[in-house]
Amino acid sequence: MPQPSRSIACSGRRATLTAVSVLNRASSSTVLPDAVFALPPSACPGLARIVAARDGGICRIKLPGGELSAAQADAIARAGARHAAGVIELTNRANLQVRGVRGGAEAALIAALVDARLGPLPEGEAEARIDPLAADDIRNVMISPTAGRDPSALFDTRPLCAALLALLQSDARFAALSPKFALLVDGGERLARLDHPHDVWLAAAQDGSGEIRFVFGLAGSPPVGGKQSASRSATGAAISAPTSAAQSAPRDAPTAHHPGALAAVLPSQVPALVRALLHTFLDLAAADATRMRHLLAAHPVDAILQHAQTYVDFPLTRDAALANWRRSVRADAALRVGAHAERIAGTWHVGGQPLLGRIDAHTLHGLASLARQHGNGTLRITPWQSVLLPDIATHAVPAVLAALKTLGLACDSHDPATRLIACAGSSGCAKSLADTKADGLALAKRLPVGIDVHLSGCPRSCAAAHCAPFTLLAAAPGVYDLYRRDAEPGFGACVARQLTIGQAAATLAQRARTEPMHDPDE
Repeated sequence: MPQPSRSIACSGRRATLTAVSVLNRASSSTVLPDAVFALPPSACPGLARIVAARDGGICRIKLPGGELSAAQADAIARAGARHAAGVIELTNRANLQVRGVRGGAEAALIAALVDARLGPLPEGEAEARIDPLAADDIRNVMISPTAGRDPSALFDTRPLCAALLALLQSDARFAALSPKFALLVDGGERLARLDHPHDVWLAAAQDGSGEIRFVFGLAGSPPVGGKQSASRSATGAAISAPTSAAQSAPRDAPTAHHPGALAAVLPSQVPALVRALLHTFLDLAAADATRMRHLLAAHPVDAILQHAQTYVDFPLTRDAALANWRRSVRADAALRVGAHAERIAGTWHVGGQPLLGRIDAHTLHGLASLARQHGNGTLRITPWQSVLLPDIATHAVPAVLAALKTLGLACDSHDPATRLIACAGSSGCAKSLADTKADGLALAKRLPVGIDVHLSGCPRSCAAAHCAPFTLLAAAPGVYDLYRRDAEPGFGACVARQLTIGQAAATLAQRARTEPMHDPDE
């Protein structure tokens, strides 16, 4: 199979960094040359790609499965305080960003993070070497923050996540993938982010005999539905499907470019399937194509599967019996905050959410201390910009909740901090027309109950990969247009223009009184 070379990056060609050799080794003896940065304005941040912003450099730390050890959290807090402004952002892909990196401190920050094993696989831990900057870029596998612990889960996806991360970093050809190219592995957890689009998604499903298979699709996320019945797939396995399309129509119905569930494979076949789909993308996509949706726009899905078939020895024929497949377990985003029982009796995960997704070094140190004292020594960053402490014993739950609140995190899903997101705003981004962080703080004091709002300083929508119920899009400093999500693309329909934050709060309150609010997780 021909394997043409490609160079795909986030909104432009991949930037180079002479200090990237540090990623090949992670030891306290690391010595770095002076870092020279040649970055296009639109480059995606990475661990070794410090991207300039109005408030200083941005360093993005990709966390495997959103997991962070207490020692790593302390290392990030120390490095952020020493080499940057001490501001740490939780991202909507369950990663962390250090903001305000000071000029001249970039190499020292990178070294400190790599020494904490926060980079890609060190040399010798991957089957084949890949450029370390590229390896850092493509570590994009999302799983539930409660994977392996959620009582509703069908499958523990943590080993699959580790296998896929190793796969992405072991094949040099995958360096051509965009830093935004992303995979989702859904184990059926109730705490699951199902409204983020992914280039390849896989979801656990149970057949009539109790065997688990992974249903998969392209350029989207697992469709959700209501009451289920069993449909027999082409493989002979009965896999849950809705009793009628009317009962469980998804928010984003399958189309030619977003075809829904395609087929199902065994868990052991998932890595080979993903490898085949990635090679197929690189074989067939145009030179300027960065996402799977671009490939679907140019090639029929059956042709894509037929091409992928050349890479595997198990059938990849599109399965018509799965055309109406829907995820049977309802997701509940409220489980990301507060205390909730885990699969093992007597253990809980306890979560809190910082206002507007930002914490400081002191808070991160505090979270690390809580994880050591009461949990298993790890934290889970979630794609809702919150943090979970897993494996908390029943007797310790009240103390952990109290400590999270003392650190400034919201632990109740009715708190405005859990229903409000905002981009960096004009204080951190030159493209923003308004200070969305300051305006978000003002709106939080007046946000009506049951309303979820996204503040965006420009149409790029950096803070929200999903479609938020309401979006305030900046038109000028302190002035916003209000959009309500509906069937329209983008932010939805514009329902009011040129609103101050006070006017926006009043308009949202009026809508909350007169309109039924759709639950985005239904």
